[in-house]
Amino acid sequence: MYKSVGKRVKKYDGEGIVTGKIQYVSDVSMPDMLVCKTLRSPYHRAKLNHVDVSEALKVPGVYAVITKDDVPHNLFAMVPDHHVFAEELIRYRGQNIAAVAAVSKEVALEALGKIKLDIEELPYVIDPIEATKPDAPKVRPEGNMHMFDGTSEVRKIRKGNVEKGFAEADYIVEGTYTTPSQEHAPLETSSSVAYVDEAGKLVIHSKTQGLYFTQGDLANVFQLPLNKLKLVGGTVGGGFGAMNSVHTDHIAGLLALATGKPVKFQLTREEEMLYTTIRSPWIFKFKDGVKKDGTLTARQIEVLHDCGAYTELGLYAVEKNANIVAGATKVENVAVDARMVYTNKMPSGSMRGFGVNVGQFADQVQMDRLARKIGMNPIEFRLKNAFKENDINHVGNTLTAVSEIETLKMVAEMAGEEISPEYANMSSK
Repeated sequence: MYKSVGKRVKKYDGEGIVTGKIQYVSDVSMPDMLVCKTLRSPYHRAKLNHVDVSEALKVPGVYAVITKDDVPHNLFAMVPDHHVFAEELIRYRGQNIAAVAAVSKEVALEALGKIKLDIEELPYVIDPIEATKPDAPKVRPEGNMHMFDGTSEVRKIRKGNVEKGFAEADYIVEGTYTTPSQEHAPLETSSSVAYVDEAGKLVIHSKTQGLYFTQGDLANVFQLPLNKLKLVGGTVGGGFGAMNSVHTDHIAGLLALATGKPVKFQLTREEEMLYTTIRSPWIFKFKDGVKKDGTLTARQIEVLHDCGAYTELGLYAVEKNANIVAGATKVENVAVDARMVYTNKMPSGSMRGFGVNVGQFADQVQMDRLARKIGMNPIEFRLKNAFKENDINHVGNTLTAVSEIETLKMVAEMAGEEISPEYANMSSK
């Protein structure tokens, strides 16, 4: 890497991209390939009593119509609680209910219109604060709060005694920070092409960002041994974390197995924006104690993550966030309470440092507020409270190869920010 820093480096696949020679999954086409379309829930939350596909199957050109009853194992994802097709309780608007494989998009859409649903709309909740209340509509039968280790709705991080730290402070500064939902908007929408090859293997051209993770997840859905499932990937027309979740591979694979023909399932732009995983909202409440000389004496943080209708990657994000949200700031007394709540929205996926940069945003805005409160240069405030070599971080790990002070001084230099000799001579060693 040191040979490349500061130098122009040829992008290994750049020539293929700019000349249009690279083949994305969207470009894959095969003889007699069928087109997949899915029927989605029109409601945020509903009771699904019955799905009648008999008339859809009669449409000329339709090869298969499948529902949850046609899936060997109807659960998937990192925390496998997400349904391939909706079961009795629908949890979000746009959740897949049924899928059609037909000779064309037009025929598939005609067949979708023939599917009859016995469905009852139910009250729903999309506000994460409202979802925490005892009388909120239940997103999951087992409740809206995630239970860490099966016993507690709070993931706790503790260091020192925050009440003692607040008592030592000259000022208490509080702040609430929120981050919104965000869609990845990849140039190539989610797309899969699946078929059974001459050796009897199910082959899926996938744009997954985690090829082997996805392969294991899908093998469970299909109830196939791994040697009967082959994923072809590595070319992703835009992901940004979105393709760490399965959006189309499972349904394309099921239809290929059901029909014995190649099946292509590609989301429209509207489906990509409305129904795939997103960066989900977060709420952070900070309470800090600080002395007039700039010493942070206590930091108390409450975190609430809205993971949507299913766990997906939300739990992983919360665990990461709880461990690092207190920031690169040396504080002797820390208390973090992190919670995760389910709402009737699209599930939480990964996106660009998910679970990390949202907390850094809140931490850094709060640090600026603290510096302003005591009338201190924001860079010098951070330098005063920076970690040094062999310090113990907020979760008990000894820090090595620390360069926080050197990094802050470089930032100050690049920004043209003058710092006093007291801080200019500091070192992380």
